Amino acid sequence: MLDVVIIGTGPAGLTAAIYAARANLKPVIYAGTMHGGQLTTTTEVENFPGFEHGIMGPKLMTEMTSQAERFGTKIIYETVTKVDFSKRPFKLWTDSGEITAKAVIIATGATAKTLGLPKEAELMGRGLSTCATCDGFFYRNKVVAVTGGGDSAMEEANYLSKLCSQVYLIHRRAEFRASKIMVDRVLNNPKIKIMTPYVIEKPLHDQSGVNGLVIKHVETGATQELKVDGLFMAIGHKPNSDIFLPWVDIDSHGYIKTTQHTSTKTPGVFAAGDIADPTFKQAITAAGMGCQAAIQAQRFIEEHEGH
Repeated sequence: MLDVVIIGTGPAGLTAAIYAARANLKPVIYAGTMHGGQLTTTTEVENFPGFEHGIMGPKLMTEMTSQAERFGTKIIYETVTKVDFSKRPFKLWTDSGEITAKAVIIATGATAKTLGLPKEAELMGRGLSTCATCDGFFYRNKVVAVTGGGDSAMEEANYLSKLCSQVYLIHRRAEFRASKIMVDRVLNNPKIKIMTPYVIEKPLHDQSGVNGLVIKHVETGATQELKVDGLFMAIGHKPNSDIFLPWVDIDSHGYIKTTQHTSTKTPGVFAAGDIADPTFKQAITAAGMGCQAAIQAQRFIEEHEGH
């Protein structure tokens, strides 16, 4: 039986592992299919403390992985496919079989939704992004587009308008589903040009990355080219929480609800990072939650030893 199983290897899971390993809990991480989480799809990370000149996202996750392993974390590159948290010890399953654990930290993150555009994967980080707070700085004084119709799209457009020379906001419907105050803010922003109802057909690009978009008017079918240096897709995230039901509560979007920092409704099961954070979704906040989850798991195990 394992002390702590951590599911997921983004900043939350790896920080939890560092703290748990230093507490001699011999944590085991199940890395799943996307080791390193969303940071592996970004390029330079300039807002993670400790790196004056920034650090590449994949390199940051490699460094965190090595740090966790140095203290004795074991990383298994398998996906947890099923869990049973109805009683302790908790049961989890991968393709290799069943695992039992005294405590579990869920750090499976949330996957940013994308449009499925041609060449999307290879242009991610080279003109395509899903996070304005992460990547907006690289587009200072440039022209960018944001696509989406909710509050997050409005927020990203407003944020980018402070950095960029112009922002196109592209949405497939004539009206937005965002709150009125957020829509009004965008409509009153002289740097933001609304493009509705349009869909994005494909990005245009050269060796250095995206340099334009082909967009199509939904009603007339007419296409046109927009010259932009980048496209931010703000169409939401899908939290990877499905397999943990009914042992955790989720909100209407699928994020795990926590109380007292990272505790879920099942004592001994904790959730950290983007899986439990619909608000900030930053590497540094995820790392902070991972630290909290590990300390809480340690205290839980100490309280229940021999029970």
